[in-house]
Amino acid sequence: MAKVNPKIDLVFKKLFGSEENKDILLSLVNAILPQHQQIAFLSLKNPYNLAAYTDGKLTILDIKAQDEFGIQYDIEMQIRGSDFYGKRTLYYWAKMFGSQLDYMTDTDDIANNDNDTGFLDLKKCIVISLMDFSFFDDTEYQRCFTLKNRETNQIHKDLDYLDLYFIEMKKLKKDLGFAQTILERWIKFLNNASKYTNDNLPQELAEIKEIKKANKKLEIMHFDKIEREHYEGQQKYRLDEVSRLQDAVHKKSTLIAKNLKDLNISPLDISKATGLSTAEIEKL
Repeated sequence: MAKVNPKIDLVFKKLFGSEENKDILLSLVNAILPQHQQIAFLSLKNPYNLAAYTDGKLTILDIKAQDEFGIQYDIEMQIRGSDFYGKRTLYYWAKMFGSQLDYMTDTDDIANNDNDTGFLDLKKCIVISLMDFSFFDDTEYQRCFTLKNRETNQIHKDLDYLDLYFIEMKKLKKDLGFAQTILERWIKFLNNASKYTNDNLPQELAEIKEIKKANKKLEIMHFDKIEREHYEGQQKYRLDEVSRLQDAVHKKSTLIAKNLKDLNISPLDISKATGLSTAEIEKL
């Protein structure tokens, strides 16, 4: 089997969500968090466990973790978008935030009891979405949403319990030579991992020890039958999506080329505008 793709959710969970790889996850999370929120420790709440798949049913493949301050994290890799992706992300946050009170038998009693400290124990919850598709209509590849005053951007400490990070990996078009931040290097690695071996990993990536370790782990990663079936199904879906998008782009370019040709625009100029070859344009 060729080197596996870390963008497939199963591989991502197995690579970043295993106990022996918590340092890899910590490096990736710190690359996303701002400097004033850097953390030193992460504990996994749902570590990858091969035994969980012996019944043939794959569990949810996001990664749940907690840092030294008690802040909760939900980290996932997504290869497909949807019309409800934003609502889905909010639901993940709400479920994670609310589940902190699951140990209480009656939350209505909590709300009506000023002496109960249940709400005081709630911790901030952060959802990190690594996305292999475009969701926002601009060229920015990273952003964070939180609760703040609409007019002044003021953040109140009693409302600062939500951070939603969106990392759109396809939007990072820079060449490897320009990947400067740790996050840019992680994205470059995830986007191009299949090209790398232990011997040809670019220096700017190899100097990040956690990226170097992740590359080695992918080189030796193996699957059992159930894992392999899930991986191959997800990989096929991803390739089908790429093919579908390429076909849609080609059809749109062809339509534009036909319209330009009707306006007597030269084939060379049409080629520059659409990306089609002059031979393709001549056949229209």
